[in-house]
Formats: sequence, structure tokens, C-alpha cells
Amino acid sequence: MIRITNQPISPEAVVNEVKASSSGCVVTYVGLIRDHSRGRKVQSVSYEDVSGKAEQKLREIAAEIRRKWPVDNVAIHHRTGRLEVGDINLVVAIAAAHRAEGFAACQYAIDRFKQALPTSKRETYQDGSVWEGN
Repeated sequence: MIRITNQPISPEAVVNEVKASSSGCVVTYVGLIRDHSRGRKVQSVSYEDVSGKAEQKLREIAAEIRRKWPVDNVAIHHRTGRLEVGDINLVVAIAAAHRAEGFAACQYAIDRFKQALPTSKRETYQDGSVWEGN
């Protein structure tokens, strides 16, 4: 249930992928490309898996979650390529019996993703300038 893709991500499809008959909830996070960053107006954001290890990094995060919380399923889908303002770049879905564990696990997944972004990131601004990093 870990996916790196250059195609649009459907949050509903990710929710359907993780929910189980034992699940009392599916906690989700949908990350979007916003219209501003670093004090500038964003034109686009590009993500690239230059090392080819992004999927493995997301699998490690999912394994950490399973060790820390009693969850039914974990899905992390990250979109690569050039994304426009409003596009979805990340969907995290955690199916769990109880909401407390679901919310905690989802928060952890997002925080770990941000700490260890598995792809390179390039922000292009409307003024023509560019920022690159992880």
C-alpha cells in the first residue's frame, strides 16, 4: 500500500485500499501544492525519485507505524513529476480500530515524511526563481 506515482492520486481509492472489516476509522491526510512558499508565489513544484529509493523509505515509515500502533493498514502514496497549485502530492491513510491510534499514526507518518522526504523537491516561483532541496 506504498506507492510512488507520477499519476494523480485519488484519496477515495487510497481509503478503500486500507479499510478493513476490523477498522473503526480511516484517518487520512491529503497534501496539496499551495500557491505560496518561502515568501514567494508558487508556479509549480516537482518531485523526483533520483535515488530510486523513495518507495523503500516510505515502506520503512509504514513499518515504524506498525511497530508503534495497533493499526489495520497503512497507505502512503506520493506523487512525483511536475505538480501545479492545488494538485495532490501526498495521501496518507491509516486504518485502525480506534481513532486515537489512527490520528497518532497519521501524524507520525506525515512528520516522518517531512523529516526524510524520499524525493528531491524543486519549487518554481512565478518570478522565475527556483528553490531545490529535500
